[in-house]
Amino acid sequence: MSLTLADARIATPEGVHDGWLTIEDGRITHVGHGPAPRTGHSLAGRLVVPGFVDIHNHGGAGGSFPTGEQDKARDAVALHERHGTTTMVASLVTGSVEDIASATSSLADLCDDGILAGIHFEGPYISKARCGAHDPKLLRRPDPGEFGELVKAGRGHVRMLTIAAELPGALDTIRTAAAEGVIAALGHSDATYEQTIAGIDAGARVATHLYNALPPLGHRTPGPIAALLEDERVTIELINDGVHVHPAMLRLAYTVAGPERTVLITDAMAATGMGDGTYVLGSMEVSVKNGVARLVEGGSIAGSTLTMDVAFRRAVQQVGLSLAEAVEVSSLTPARVLGLDDTIGSIAVGKAADLVVMNDSLEVAGVMRRGAWITEP
Repeated sequence: MSLTLADARIATPEGVHDGWLTIEDGRITHVGHGPAPRTGHSLAGRLVVPGFVDIHNHGGAGGSFPTGEQDKARDAVALHERHGTTTMVASLVTGSVEDIASATSSLADLCDDGILAGIHFEGPYISKARCGAHDPKLLRRPDPGEFGELVKAGRGHVRMLTIAAELPGALDTIRTAAAEGVIAALGHSDATYEQTIAGIDAGARVATHLYNALPPLGHRTPGPIAALLEDERVTIELINDGVHVHPAMLRLAYTVAGPERTVLITDAMAATGMGDGTYVLGSMEVSVKNGVARLVEGGSIAGSTLTMDVAFRRAVQQVGLSLAEAVEVSSLTPARVLGLDDTIGSIAVGKAADLVVMNDSLEVAGVMRRGAWITEP
């Protein structure tokens, strides 16, 4: 089956141009400039960008990935798909080893089915001083052997581990992660600059939601933020919801790291798409008011209610990125982090037809995944 999308503005790695594209068997077969050579589905001049790739997401639509409930996880994925996320990693939170293993095994089934792109362990190997919305009673010292068993529960689908570099056993666990093909991410950490560099040298390659759950920058004690920003081996995550990070600090990080090392994430939790109320993230009770999620006890920010289309729109309208830059940090760079940029992350011949159609206000008008419409424009 062949489909031509015509009369569009298309965001490709070469820039944004007026043109058309053709899709066959779920893949892009042609990308052209100007009028389409044959009649197609007219997009009336709307913008087409590659499907968003979210590498840090805890749920939505009332469902929380840490529970491992497959039906709820499917609901969460469906919600984010409608907002343009066509590739998603399911993030867990700190819990008992048994609960993490159980949720991992359950979510691995959805990875087998192609619904999820992998599983992310955010905890339990993180700092008590910077644990945020994680249950401090369940934090553990990093153990390479224990981590290896958790990876086995994922049957090859564990993609990332967030870990605090300063903890005893952390560097060996980071090395184990690298050997297992799991991305080690530094975050929820009270590490010094030097300890962070040691974590990077051991193999860590991502900064979990930069700025958040880390000590602030200091001109005499630069800490982990400076180390993560300046090291070209590290890709930084940023939560662009207007709550977690001020736009000026987003611009600062982007200016230092650039589009090839910057990834927008949602860090979304169950309340996403649901409205205000009381929810649970792992073992912690969360209150959502005016769309902001905080722990009932202590008031720490507890994930977000963000979707990737909002993060993309804010990147252009609030942070000041160009469309091409926003596309790169929302799609291509996160695809590269996952090692999937040969098949997703940009609009190019041979890649999967994962597409988001947007109006002039950068609101979602249609979403296609693997050549099938999720919502048709």
